[in-house]
Amino acid sequence: MSSPEIASLSWGQMKVQGSTKTYKDCKVWPGGSRAWDWRETGTEHSPGVQPADVEEVAKKGVQTLVIGRGMSEALKVPPSTVEYLEKQGIHVRALQTEQAVKEYNALAAQGVRVGGVFHSTC
Repeated sequence: MSSPEIASLSWGQMKVQGSTKTYKDCKVWPGGSRAWDWRETGTEHSPGVQPADVEEVAKKGVQTLVIGRGMSEALKVPPSTVEYLEKQGIHVRALQTEQAVKEYNALAAQGVRVGGVFHSTC
């Protein structure tokens, strides 16, 4: 299974290839996607993305996980989250969301088993 392309991104809205849903925040992995509901793990902009937020995507066998930190990079990524992923041999890229989507789509187009968690507002 390949990683689905992020088909479109604008403030507060993302569309993923193969899904009819419009996401505000989303998780993507080879073969699927779903809404990223911060309430599931109590995530806030600070301290930011927790290991629990990326665990689901990490378990899908990704080689690289791209984190979209928001349009203004308000969403933090603490070292503990990066360490959690790196200990599993997963390369991590945490970028401003527009740049993160470009990076994710480029990797997906190259056939890399890439996953991502993306925040589409601040």
